[in-house]
Amino acid sequence: MSKKRIISPFQNFLKTESASGILLLGATLLALIWANSPFRDSYNALWEYKIGFKSEHLELYKPLILWINDGLMAVFFFLIGLEIKREFLIGELNSTKKLAFPLFGAVGGMLFPVLFFILFNKNPETAHGWGVPMATDIAFSLAVLNTLGRRVPLSLKVFLTAFAIVDDIGAVLVIALFYSASIDITLISAAIALLAFLYFIAYRGFYSKYITFMFGTVIWVLFLKAGIHPTVAGILMAFAVPIRQKAHTPEFLANLSQIMDNIKKAKVSPKPILSKEQIAEIDNLDHWIEDYQSPLQLLEHKLHGIVAYAIIPIFALANAGVLIDGDANLDTSLIINIALCLILGNSIGITAIITTVKKLKIIEVPKDINSQHIIGVSFLAGIGFTMAIFIASLAFASTPEFLGSAKIGVLLGSLVSAIIGYLILRFNKSDNTDSEEELSTN
Repeated sequence: MSKKRIISPFQNFLKTESASGILLLGATLLALIWANSPFRDSYNALWEYKIGFKSEHLELYKPLILWINDGLMAVFFFLIGLEIKREFLIGELNSTKKLAFPLFGAVGGMLFPVLFFILFNKNPETAHGWGVPMATDIAFSLAVLNTLGRRVPLSLKVFLTAFAIVDDIGAVLVIALFYSASIDITLISAAIALLAFLYFIAYRGFYSKYITFMFGTVIWVLFLKAGIHPTVAGILMAFAVPIRQKAHTPEFLANLSQIMDNIKKAKVSPKPILSKEQIAEIDNLDHWIEDYQSPLQLLEHKLHGIVAYAIIPIFALANAGVLIDGDANLDTSLIINIALCLILGNSIGITAIITTVKKLKIIEVPKDINSQHIIGVSFLAGIGFTMAIFIASLAFASTPEFLGSAKIGVLLGSLVSAIIGYLILRFNKSDNTDSEEELSTN
């Protein structure tokens, strides 16, 4: 098998994420223009419009923006959960050696921005926003990295992807532990019991997408009503999806050959429809195709495009519309704090940690990644758009002026981080001849 064919799945992932980053940028600009135009009232009215249902025992009647942030983003987190599970089982995080490099980078990229925020913050009312600058936006960061094409090695893109996945795990834990409301023990116990049941049947080899969807909906509602942010349910549900195939290639091919022979021998209908024998064989084929596919891989493949091209841009459109006006009630110190934490916290934290553990020979950095690569990608890790704005919406839900300021800080810090990271990597003089051959299809 050629090198090109080996790396093509990861290249497809990069292309999807890069295209998502472009859509994300477009949705962000549209939201900013709309929110600062004469039609700003329609922007706010759209996202505050309430939809849902009410009954005697259950009420789900929320503004549209909360359906996006609590509902659609649960699908986003479900996809993240699938990616995390795959990476830990068979991917870039499935061994201590592979995990060490992005793990230490992620520790620096999460710890230093938080420490910087606490150090710079002088207002007790904004102290709760410490989690905002700790998350990296994989779509934006990979989109910037991919514009450099042959100038960066493939291993650097793998590192950034694995780093972002580890970073997402940290962000999810922070949301679950620090940005959830008071917890209803009864409801969360019921949700955990349902999750345990799904985990058990998955372990026993049983999986049904219909049962998973029904249980997932109930678990989402239970998390919502229990006081834990429902996006956490999306992550936990992903671990109930098995990665194992029920049928392996030799068995599948043998049955495929038998089905083909049976279809050839089957009675042919004189009308432009299938005969009963042909329908039976097609049903048999559907059965074997379902058993041959990995449930986790199939779900991840189908959801990736939906999340990248629809859910994330919709989230950006609904959340990035900040009123930038001299008369607006904004907290300048919060804006500067978050921007600096994204720019300096990630760049200093990742570079310092990676350099230290490399010198101590705790990790082994790929030979085609040099110090300038690490510095450049550490700035790209400061692009914290999607997750950072999401955490800001949780941290400052009841204080619009702080929420608006946090969003501006995220946008500003992400923009500066992207520009600095791009320039550092753009003018890196290292020789990436091997990467040029590998990335020739980009």
